[in-house]
Amino acid sequence: MLKNEKIKASEVHLTGIHGEDLGVMSTKEALQMAKQLKVDLVCTSLMSSPPPCKLIGAGQAKQEALQEKQQARKREQAPKVKELRLTPHIEDHDLETKRQQAERMLQGGDAVQLVVKISGKEGAQAKALLEALVKDLSAHGRKQTGIQLSGKQASVQLDPL
Repeated sequence: MLKNEKIKASEVHLTGIHGEDLGVMSTKEALQMAKQLKVDLVCTSLMSSPPPCKLIGAGQAKQEALQEKQQARKREQAPKVKELRLTPHIEDHDLETKRQQAERMLQGGDAVQLVVKISGKEGAQAKALLEALVKDLSAHGRKQTGIQLSGKQASVQLDPL
């Protein structure tokens, strides 16, 4: 991100402090305007001609660059898969608590693995429980895999929308 005198283009497409379009003008004029308003002239992209530039308050340019870096770092990190364990005989209040936890995790950008521990002939009960949870959480996440019954557990993974 180029700032003030480091911008070498002869003309720039200028945007004002409050987002208003000031049109195309020479870089010298834009720098003069920035000095009069006691702000920085910041080039947002070098890919177009004339390059788009903004008038930004002195400390704000640094803060925006820092926020951009943080957003990029956030996007690079792969979503974590967090596991929630349940039993087929879960009480209603406990089930509601687990649903809220899963909702928070999905909203935070993490995938959720719902696992129901089963013994004996509880497979159908576990599957029904997972189907109900998936239906409740459909506004926040979508199934990555179908409900899998294997031996002593039933599981399903939900990815954030």
